[in-house]
Amino acid sequence: MIRTPAVLVLADGATFEGYAAGHLPSSGVTTGEFVFNTALSGYQEVITDPSYAGQVISFTYPHIGNYGVTALDDEAPRPWCRGIVVRELSELASSWRSTGPLEGFLTRHRVPAIVGVDTRRLTRHLRAHGALAGAFGHADPTAVRAAAATARGTDGMDFVGEVTTPEPYSRGAGALHVVALDYGIKAAMVAQLAQRFRVTVVPSFTTADEVRSLSPDGLFLSNGPGDPAALGANVAVLRDLLGTVPIFGICLGHQLLSLALGASTFKLPFGHHGSNHPVHDLATGRIEITAQNHNYAVTPESLVRGVVSHVNLNDGVIEGVSSPADRCFSVQYHPEAGPGPHDSRYLFDRFESLLTFGVMASA
Repeated sequence: MIRTPAVLVLADGATFEGYAAGHLPSSGVTTGEFVFNTALSGYQEVITDPSYAGQVISFTYPHIGNYGVTALDDEAPRPWCRGIVVRELSELASSWRSTGPLEGFLTRHRVPAIVGVDTRRLTRHLRAHGALAGAFGHADPTAVRAAAATARGTDGMDFVGEVTTPEPYSRGAGALHVVALDYGIKAAMVAQLAQRFRVTVVPSFTTADEVRSLSPDGLFLSNGPGDPAALGANVAVLRDLLGTVPIFGICLGHQLLSLALGASTFKLPFGHHGSNHPVHDLATGRIEITAQNHNYAVTPESLVRGVVSHVNLNDGVIEGVSSPADRCFSVQYHPEAGPGPHDSRYLFDRFESLLTFGVMASA
């Protein structure tokens, strides 16, 4: 296939050459915050994860698209990422599950891509300098450089309002009723909850009184994009609900619950994006391999209420908090793991135990 030359420019001026693929915007330029993901598979789940809103995903694995796409792997009705960066984009979809090639999926969902990039060099640059805003595209390189100079990252940005469901919806038929606040919820999360509970997924802007009116047995806080410090109104809702209903949070939900418990958050240099992060459960001593996708984390020793329950063995980042007195707990990583290992699925059982017996099972 003959492709149009394209260029990728980061805000610090670092430049990478490649070729345009996927959707070709009329402006010829796409901007966003560049992050890298280290997962070896699950590219469709990564691309459709709403937590990537505002970001451009660079895949460290060199060969992407080899098993095609299927609607069964979508984590949201559409991708919210700004674009993707790939070393080699496969034109052949080799899998019995595939319904088409990845590039057709990108074109259909208007996701721009740049391929043929030295993603090893790009990853090393982002590791050294942190996640950076930038631009890529097939426009004149001068225009791409100008766009990169003014591109914005995720600091202070609220993308939750873009990705949340506009209307409530229900799943599952369990005896216990869980209300899930959708900050950018993944389909795999809803599926795990629906196996155990009757679930009502509500928009992120749902008030505390509206949550109470649904008479939930438990409250679930989903993943989502952007800077948790920009979501003061959402944190205020959680403060109002703390102690009145059992709560389980994941990813952004973990960060917002921690803020409601009195903690603060900070931005990691290049975030955690991958499916191989070791986490230590301090209560059981168990080590689990986890899937992660976040740029922000809870500031160490900032909790006013509750305790740290999990830590990342790579860098010591807080991976979980718990407040038994408030009947709530949360983790920074993804126990639903789409894509990723299933080591942490027990956390959904822990939530069920909290709702059923009023206590959290250890594992």
